[in-house]
Amino acid sequence: MDHVELGQRLRARRATLGRTVASVATDAGLSVPYVANLENGRGNPTVAALDRLADALGTRLTITLADPDTTGREAPAPPPSLLEFAKGRRFRRECAALAAMTKQQEQVVRANLVAALAAVAGALGRDLGEADWQRLLDALVLILAHPAG
Repeated sequence: MDHVELGQRLRARRATLGRTVASVATDAGLSVPYVANLENGRGNPTVAALDRLADALGTRLTITLADPDTTGREAPAPPPSLLEFAKGRRFRRECAALAAMTKQQEQVVRANLVAALAAVAGALGRDLGEADWQRLLDALVLILAHPAG
């Protein structure tokens, strides 16, 4: 992964959680300009800094050494339309309800739902509109709230 993609992933994760650069930087014990530069694809972070950022973003750092000819890549950052949809009242309400039902932190539920929705968009090879995001969210909520017996 290059610096630009790393920055996009950091920004997407932070936005998914509804956090500011300052709050993430504080939690990671890093300066705001340092984190902002990383999000903008600049800088050369240490593994320790990335580990602290991952922790501040409620995730974990995973480092994989792969053969140069492998084509498999991790999921791309969520599309902008999804990040905008995730800021909406209905999405936040569904996350809160699922968090209460599953006894998980709301931020974790939110991040997992955004990742799942982004994976669907990635599989379709296109960005989706708000109505499509809503239908996909409704389907996921239905499955999660009422699993087949």
